[in-house]
Amino acid sequence: MTSSFKEDQISQIPALQLLQKLGYTYLNPEQALELRGGKTTNVLLEDILRKQLKEINIPRLSSTKTTIFSDANIENGILALKDLPMHEGYISACQVAYERLTLGKAFEQSIDGDKKSFTLKYIDWENIENNVFHVTEEYSVMRTGSKEHFRPDIVLFVNGIPLCILECKRPDMKEPISQAISQHIRNQQEDGIRHLYVYSQLLLSTSTLHAKYATTDTKEEFWATWKEPKTSEIELKSEQDEYLYNLCRPERLLELAKDYIIFEAGKFKKIARYQQYFAIKKIIQRIQNFDQGKRKGGVIWHTQGSGKSLTMAMLARKIYQTVRNPKIVLVTDRVDLDTQITDTFGKVDVPVLNAKTGNQLIDLLKSKSDAVVTTIINKFEAAVNQLGSSPLTSNNIFVLIDEGHRTQYGTFNVKMQKVLPNACFLAFTGTPLMKKEKSTAQKFGGIIDAYTILQAVEDKAIVPIIYEGRHAMQNVNQKALDRGFDSVSEPLSEYQRADLKKKFSKANLIEKTEQRIDEIARDISDHFTQNWGLDKTGERSGFKGMVVTQDKATAVKYKKAFDLIGKVTTEVIMSSPDDRDGNEDVHEEPTDEVVVFWKKMEAKYGKDFEKSLINQFKKTDYPDLLIVVHKLLTGFDEPRVVVMYVCKKLVGHNLLQAIARVNRVSQGKEFGFIIDYEGIIGELDEAMNTYSNLSEFEESELEGTFTDIKKEIEKLPQLNSVLNDIFKEIPSKYDVVSYASLLADEAIRTDFYQKFSAFAKCLKIAFSSLEFENNTAEKTKSLYKKHIKFYTSLRNSIINTYSDDVDFKKYEKQLQKLLDQHVTTEEVIRLTEQVSILDAEAFENELEKVIGARAKAETIASRTTKHISEHMDEDPVFFKKLSELIQQTISDLRALRISELAALKKLKEYREQAVTKKGDDIPLKLQNIEDCIPFYRLIVSSTNLKPEQCETFAVETDAIIKKHQVVDWPQKLDIVRRINFYIGEYLIDELKMPIDEAEIMAEKCVEVAKIRYKK
Repeated sequence: MTSSFKEDQISQIPALQLLQKLGYTYLNPEQALELRGGKTTNVLLEDILRKQLKEINIPRLSSTKTTIFSDANIENGILALKDLPMHEGYISACQVAYERLTLGKAFEQSIDGDKKSFTLKYIDWENIENNVFHVTEEYSVMRTGSKEHFRPDIVLFVNGIPLCILECKRPDMKEPISQAISQHIRNQQEDGIRHLYVYSQLLLSTSTLHAKYATTDTKEEFWATWKEPKTSEIELKSEQDEYLYNLCRPERLLELAKDYIIFEAGKFKKIARYQQYFAIKKIIQRIQNFDQGKRKGGVIWHTQGSGKSLTMAMLARKIYQTVRNPKIVLVTDRVDLDTQITDTFGKVDVPVLNAKTGNQLIDLLKSKSDAVVTTIINKFEAAVNQLGSSPLTSNNIFVLIDEGHRTQYGTFNVKMQKVLPNACFLAFTGTPLMKKEKSTAQKFGGIIDAYTILQAVEDKAIVPIIYEGRHAMQNVNQKALDRGFDSVSEPLSEYQRADLKKKFSKANLIEKTEQRIDEIARDISDHFTQNWGLDKTGERSGFKGMVVTQDKATAVKYKKAFDLIGKVTTEVIMSSPDDRDGNEDVHEEPTDEVVVFWKKMEAKYGKDFEKSLINQFKKTDYPDLLIVVHKLLTGFDEPRVVVMYVCKKLVGHNLLQAIARVNRVSQGKEFGFIIDYEGIIGELDEAMNTYSNLSEFEESELEGTFTDIKKEIEKLPQLNSVLNDIFKEIPSKYDVVSYASLLADEAIRTDFYQKFSAFAKCLKIAFSSLEFENNTAEKTKSLYKKHIKFYTSLRNSIINTYSDDVDFKKYEKQLQKLLDQHVTTEEVIRLTEQVSILDAEAFENELEKVIGARAKAETIASRTTKHISEHMDEDPVFFKKLSELIQQTISDLRALRISELAALKKLKEYREQAVTKKGDDIPLKLQNIEDCIPFYRLIVSSTNLKPEQCETFAVETDAIIKKHQVVDWPQKLDIVRRINFYIGEYLIDELKMPIDEAEIMAEKCVEVAKIRYKK
C-alpha cells in the first residue's frame, strides 16, 4: 500500500481518532448540521446545549429541596449566550462570551410564589463528568456578509459550545504550521466566521510532526509551543498527538479555559504559556504545605519578557479559587511598576486597591475586602511603626513581590516579615539571583520554578540579543589639558590639587564632551536609519530604539545633537529635575540646561508630558528613539524596541534588566541589538558569570544569552558556500537558464529557497555591523554583493516561473534596503571560510588566504580557542591552562612584547596540543591511557600528593567508572551517586584526604566522566 500524504489521512483522521480515545463523541458533518437546526449561520449545537442546561443546572433551595430552571429561562440562557456585542469589537465580544461561559448568567425563578435569582451555568467546571464532549470535522459556517462558507478542520464542543478549533495540515507542505495559523487568522477577520471563534478559548495548528497553540485574536508571532513530560498511558506517536493529549483532553481543556485565559488592558486576550501554567501549578501545590503554621513560599525566576506579570495575575485568580478568604498583597519597589502591574491585575475578576500610605495598607489588610492590595515596599515601614507589637498573624495573607531592583531581598524583607509573620511570600524575578542573594532566596522558601533565558529563546518567547561594541576615538592634547588644570588649581594646596585631580579623573567628563556626543549621535542616526529607517518606497519599518545616557544633562545634549543632525526623531524621558537648580537672578529665567528643557516640555505638552510621549512612542511612529537615563530601563515593555544604544556604564542585574528591553517578540523582529559605546562588554561578561544558578540550574544555562555579532558573521562564509554548492555542477556561472533548469526539481528549489533565506538574513546582520564594515576585505564584500544580487534576481525569476509562493516578505524590504545602501559601497575585510581545526589540510589552505604572520596567528588563536571552548569539559585543567597560554601570547603580540613569527610558532604548538590533547605534564605510565589523564591533572592541580599517588588515583577512578557505568548513566541519579561515593571513599580511605576536599574532587571527576564516558 502506498503511503498517503493527503491532509485528512495523515493529520486530520489520526487527530479525530485520538480525540475519541480522549473522551469526545464523534459527530459527522451532517449530524452536526442537524443539531444546529440545519443552519450554517448557527454555530452552537443548540439541541445538545438545551439538554445540558437542564441537566447541569438544578438549583438547591435547601439541604433536601431542589428546583429546576423554567423552559423560558433555558431559552433565555441560550439567547444570552448568542447575544454578543460584536458591534463593539471582536475582543469585547470575546470577553463577554468568556464571562458568560465562566461566570454564567443570573435569571429569576418563581419559587412558591417568591422570586429568587439563580445563576445558570453553561459548563460544570467543578464536575467535569457532568458535561458532554463532542468532536466534528469540516464544520461549515457561513461567512459574515456573504453566502460563502469557511470550514475549520476540527471543532471540539463542550455541552454544544465550540470551545476549541483545530486546523490540520499535511507535513510535506511548505511551512504547514504557518499556513494553518494563517487560516485561523483569516477565519477571524471581520468578513470571516468570528461568530464561531468568539466562543473558542483554544486554537491549535497541527501537521502531525509539529504543532502550535494560541487563543483567539492572537498574532502569528505569538503562537506558542507546549512542552510537558510524557505521562500519558495512551500511545502518543507524534507531536500532534502530544498537543492533543496535553491541551485537548477534557479536564485539561476546561482547566485552561477557566483558569488560564486573561484579557489584558481590555485589548488583548492571552492564554498561558506552558512555563506559566506549570509554575502556577507548582506554586498552588507549595502553598498547601505549612511550616510552623506558615504556608511555604519561594522564588519564581522567569526570565524577562516571558510574561511574569501575567503569571502573577493568573496566580492571584487561582489563589482566590483555592484558598478560603485569602488576602493578596502585591509589592513593587517603584511607582511605575506599581501602576503597570495594577493595570494587569485589574483583569483577574477581583477588585484592585492601591495602598498609598502605611496606614492605608494596614486598614486594607485588616478589612474584610477581598480586593488585591498593591503597594510600594517602603510603605511597610510606616505599617511597622503603626502595628508595633501587634502584627497581623493570618496565614491566608499572600505577598506577591515583583522585584525591580532587589530591595525586597534586603532590609525591607525584614520589615515585611515583621508586619506579616505568618504570610506566604512569593518573590518573582526576571533576572537571576546573585550568588550572595541565594541564601535570602532560601529564606523565602527556595526556588519554586525557573524558566531560563535559553529556554525562552528556544521557545521563541523572546528573541536572541546580538551584541556589538563600538568606540568613539578621542585624541587628548595632554599638555594643554595639564596647563589648564594647573591654572584652575593654582590657589589650592598640593593636597587639595591632588584630591581635585583624583575627583576630576573619576567624573568621566571627557566622555561628556560635545564633540564625542555629536559623533556618537551621528553614528546612531546613520545606524538606525540604515537598518530600521525608511525603505525605498518611503515606508517606515515601525521599529524603535532607546539611547541610554549617563545623566540628565548629557541626555539633553544628545537630544540637541540628534535634532541638529535631523535623521531620526527623539524625545527624552527622565525624572523631573530639581527646580532649585540653575536660578541666579529673580528677574531672569533659570540657566540650567535640564531645568530649561523640562520647563519648555511642560509648556509645550503639559505637566504629564512624559506619559503622553511614552504613549506616542508605543502607538505611533513618533519618535524613533527614546533617550533615557534611569527611567524605562526596568519594566518598560514595548515589543517594537529593536535596538538599545548604550552610552553609560551599567553593571550587574541593572545591566541585564536594561538590555532585556530589546528581547520582546514583534512581527518581523529576528533579533534584539545592543550597540555598546561605553565598553560594557567586561561588565556584561561579569554579570553573566557572577549570577547564581538558582538551585539546580548551572551557570552554563545563562551562557548564550547574548549572540556576539562576530559569531553571527562567522556563519556567513559557510552559508554562502552551501548556497553556491547547489549549483556547483553548472559549468557556466551566472547562466540563468542553466540555473532555472536545475531548479525545476521541487526538492532542489525548496533547498535553494531555505539556504538563500539563511544567507540573506546573515548578510543583513553583517552589513549592520561596524566590525564587518571595517574588517572585511573588498574582494570578499564585492563577492557577497554579486551573489546576493544574482540570487535575488534568480529567486524572483524562479518564483514567477514555477509559481512558488515563498514566504520571504519579512526579508525582502530589508534586503532591498541593504542592496540600495551597500552595493555601490567599497568596504575592506578579509575572506576566510569556516573550517574545523581538526582538518589540518583544510585549515592550512584556509590560512593561505590570510596575508601576514600576525593575521595567521590571530586566526589560529581564534579557531583554537573555539575548539577549547567546545571541549573544555573533557579535560578542564589541561584546556584551561592552554587557553591562558593562548591569551597571554596574543596579549604579548598586541603589546609588541613578542614578534609576529614567534607568536605564530607558539600558537601552532598550542593548536597541536589542543588537537592531540597531549602535553609534557603526563607521566610515562599514563601516556597511553587517555581516559586517566584528566583525573591525573585534576588531582595534581588541586593537591600536594606525590606523583605516584596521583597516578594510582587516576587509574583507580577510571576503573570505578567503567565498573559501574551503564547505558545513559549520566541521566541515572543512582549511578552518578554510586560513582561519586566510591571515588570519594578512595580519596578518604587510601589518600587520607579531608572529607570536604574529597567531596569536591569526586564531584569534579564525575562531571568530567559524564562527558568522556558516554555509553
